[in-house]
Amino acid sequence: MISRQRLLLHSAAKPLLFVLCLLPFAWLFYGALNDQLGANPAEALIRATGDWTLRFICIVLAVTPLRVISNTPALARFRRMLGLFAYFYVVTHLLSYSWFDMGFDVPDITKDIAKRPFILVGFTAFVLLTSLAATSFNAAIKAMGARRWQWLHKLVYLIAGLGLLHFFWMRAAKNNFAEVFVYAAIIALLLGWRVQQSLKKKRPQPLPSGRIKLSS
Repeated sequence: MISRQRLLLHSAAKPLLFVLCLLPFAWLFYGALNDQLGANPAEALIRATGDWTLRFICIVLAVTPLRVISNTPALARFRRMLGLFAYFYVVTHLLSYSWFDMGFDVPDITKDIAKRPFILVGFTAFVLLTSLAATSFNAAIKAMGARRWQWLHKLVYLIAGLGLLHFFWMRAAKNNFAEVFVYAAIIALLLGWRVQQSLKKKRPQPLPSGRIKLSS
């Protein structure tokens, strides 16, 4: 009976997570339809979708530390879905900017990206995140090989930094840095944990007790 309940929970976990990840988008969509996004709904959509992109990147980075610390290997199976939702929200962020700010005027969008550094940084993060989303499937792993695939997906650390810089410049316009410090602390903590784990792996392992290492 217990194993059957665990099996049901296991099978329901991904659909439940999928619904939870869609809730921010559903809330924004509902707010836009019902004129509940404030005096400037276009700006609210652009900012909110950007915020959720950065939040999902932080969540993706948190999966491995949580998996290791809690000794829960099953958490790894949610990482791909969370990463694709990060891409989903960055696409909605870019579409909101292109539509509401620029009216889908491609020449003007191109000029704006080249003219404003914070947009260039954000667009660079989008391009890099696109490469991760496009290679997040098993077929891509087989085609690239595990080692090259792993190196490519380490770009998520650079993407997190670029996303934070983009967020910082957007908040700098209104001299509002409180949220920036929160995200910076979270990303620094998550990356610091990875550095610590990497250094730990490189340390020489102590010999088992009772064994003596003979010098050459």
